Amino acid sequence: MNIYDKAHDLAKALKESEEVTEISSAMSIIETDPEGKKMLEDFRERQMELQQRMMSGDMPSPEEMEKMEKTFDVLTLNLNIRRLFEAERRLSVIIEDVNKIISDSLQHVYGPTM
Repeated sequence: MNIYDKAHDLAKALKESEEVTEISSAMSIIETDPEGKKMLEDFRERQMELQQRMMSGDMPSPEEMEKMEKTFDVLTLNLNIRRLFEAERRLSVIIEDVNKIISDSLQHVYGPTM
């Protein structure tokens, strides 16, 4: 068994999954909505900035977090953006599950995972 072949099979299965198809479809629709697209881009940019700050140990203030939550709530009023977020969430769960399966398979070598 070639591990790389299996990894490519997994990548193909992910690419062809319902979740990725749904993400692509939602993104295509969002592309036709300049206002929604701009709001989503601004949100993603701010989200990435906050994540980078948190990774460097600079925790955002409660006010900043509240503002992000409110922005998220406003964005999800757009049905296509909500559809995108839901498909991304489902794909994230799949990736976490696959990662756990892989980690668990090495438990006999490295010990229990946390």
